[in-house]
Amino acid sequence: MGAFDKIVAAVSPRRACEREAWRQQLEILRGYDAAGYGRLNAGWRVHNESAEVTDRFSRDVVRARARDLERNSDIAQSILHAYKRNVVGKGYTLQAKTGNDELDEKLEKAWRQWCKARNCDVTGEQSFNQMLRMAVDRKKVDGGLLFLYRYTKQGLVPFQLQAIEVDELDVTASKPKHQGNRVVGGIEYNQWRRPVGYWINQYDIEGWSLNDPVYVEAKDVYFYKSKKRPSQLREMSDMAPTITRVRDTNEFITAVSVKERIAACLAVFIKRAIPSGGFGRGGARTPDGGMDYEGKKLAPGMIQSLGAGDEIQVVDPKGSSGDAAGFLKTQQALIAAGQGLSYEAVSRDMSGATYSSARQNAIEDENTYTEDVELLTDFMSEVYETFVISCYLSGLVDMPGFWDKKAQYLAHSWTKAPKKWIDPAKEANAGKIALQSGQKTFMDVCAEQGKDWKEAVDEMAEVLKYGRSVGVELGGVIYGNGTTAARENTAESGGQAGKE
Repeated sequence: MGAFDKIVAAVSPRRACEREAWRQQLEILRGYDAAGYGRLNAGWRVHNESAEVTDRFSRDVVRARARDLERNSDIAQSILHAYKRNVVGKGYTLQAKTGNDELDEKLEKAWRQWCKARNCDVTGEQSFNQMLRMAVDRKKVDGGLLFLYRYTKQGLVPFQLQAIEVDELDVTASKPKHQGNRVVGGIEYNQWRRPVGYWINQYDIEGWSLNDPVYVEAKDVYFYKSKKRPSQLREMSDMAPTITRVRDTNEFITAVSVKERIAACLAVFIKRAIPSGGFGRGGARTPDGGMDYEGKKLAPGMIQSLGAGDEIQVVDPKGSSGDAAGFLKTQQALIAAGQGLSYEAVSRDMSGATYSSARQNAIEDENTYTEDVELLTDFMSEVYETFVISCYLSGLVDMPGFWDKKAQYLAHSWTKAPKKWIDPAKEANAGKIALQSGQKTFMDVCAEQGKDWKEAVDEMAEVLKYGRSVGVELGGVIYGNGTTAARENTAESGGQAGKE
């Protein structure tokens, strides 16, 4: 209270009290409730740190707990499966765009061959699509995955991938290979926080560390992870926001399951008025002569004798089984929302969905997957470009003036395999209207179906050509009577009839 307020208080305490009340109210209006330390926020003590400092001490524990849920939680698995189904799905089709159709065909054929396990994986165990699915899993659970570019002689071209877990980064490394750099979490950074190398621990086949870590330059490493803050250096599990809720839900399911199993047991307890020797199945007595019930379990159809004067007291918590369905649905919805997904995408429960809601949820979920799809296709493009260079250096594909036309030879795009439609008739009609109204091109429609539009046109031409060769006009059957092919065929038939 200032000097003036003290004078006012001496003359008029009521006026001074009003001034103080309005002053306090003004202070409240100037701040944020979220920053207050009142009764509701009394235990919420936080402070700001860089992303690396915040993550460093929690990263390993969060990753271990996420892996535990991956192994033991069906709810956690439902999230992982949702991402694998929609981010990778049936895989991606390469479309080389060098401007030379013959060269494009050769590169696409070579790429399909390289994507087989024996050519793309140094272990020869996983195809490229399988490695992509593993990468999606590891990013959600571990936070990321490291792909090392290995130049070997055991595949189609001298280039293969080696996938290693983030655990293999040597977090104890501190001395940089290049002066002026810093090593944090097993990664060496330059002054711009750009990774220039990775210190990788060496293990034997059983996972035991053997030798000193090996330094791998950043150009030969792709760190598949998401970066959410500018100061973030290492990975953090994508499951972190939902780990506790998934575990709580699992504990609840276990508790309800145990209770229901006990409730389903029909048992008879015989209470004796007069003590007798032994009880039940080989009963025992305590040192003071009383009955010992330690270790006894409730089993279906059991008949148990009790000691004289002993009674059964049952702990029967109410409401767990009756409210379990609603509680689990709410929990699953929150877990799904925490991962940016709809309830239906995670639970696969469509009982309350309509076509409109299912379609809207699918659209929103697709937007969520877009971030991971973009990250995945960036990685695929990096791999493809290295593959093309390896094809040229190994002489597998002839590309004159490669280094001068490098951008042209490396040009490409990815087409994702299409999903099944919720309502094929409605979706097909929508695509037809969009095509006819100019909202989409034929290339757009083909891309949505996971097809190359040129191949689609070639296939249509082949079908029509064959139909005409055997005397059947398929244009009107497939594309409607108003097609150009149908009209031409009708005109030709009419002209021939007139001549006859």
